[in-house]
Amino acid sequence: MQNLLQALIDRFFRLLEWLVVVCMVAMVAMVFGNVLLRYLFNSGITISEEMSRYCFIWLTYIGAMVAMREGAHLGVDTLIQHLGIKGRKVCLFISETLMLMCNLLFLVGTWKMHGLQATNVSPVVGISMIWVFGIGYVVSVVMGTMNVRVLWRLASGRITEQELVQVVEAEGLTDIEKAVAEGRA
Repeated sequence: MQNLLQALIDRFFRLLEWLVVVCMVAMVAMVFGNVLLRYLFNSGITISEEMSRYCFIWLTYIGAMVAMREGAHLGVDTLIQHLGIKGRKVCLFISETLMLMCNLLFLVGTWKMHGLQATNVSPVVGISMIWVFGIGYVVSVVMGTMNVRVLWRLASGRITEQELVQVVEAEGLTDIEKAVAEGRA
């Protein structure tokens, strides 16, 4: 059962990664195509500007979910590195709890704006704006679930020492920069 659930979660995030690529390709195609049409033929596609903006909104939110799963969001671990295990656990608890509260606020805000967004129609494309901003439901539930999972693992003692510092080392640092960052130089 655990393997099936993990496989479903992996497929869901692969779908999200695929959607990020689709949104990026659609944005590039619409914006570049519109630029070519304007400069070469003095015309353009009316919906491309609005749809590329909507793709950007979705790309941002979907990318945030994928980045959170991979631990790729920016973070500063200067203080955390100097704390003991108990201090790291307290900081992780505070951090995850604050993020969970933000996700709950995001969910409630999306819910409260649902009626307005459902009746609000985009000026050019003519779609209900809930198709654009309804992504808030998905983002808040997915990220909130990840926060709850970390909090549960922390409370049950299943979290490892390495997971207490949720900052991924930056790529592309030289050995000297890494030594300075770690306080060895």
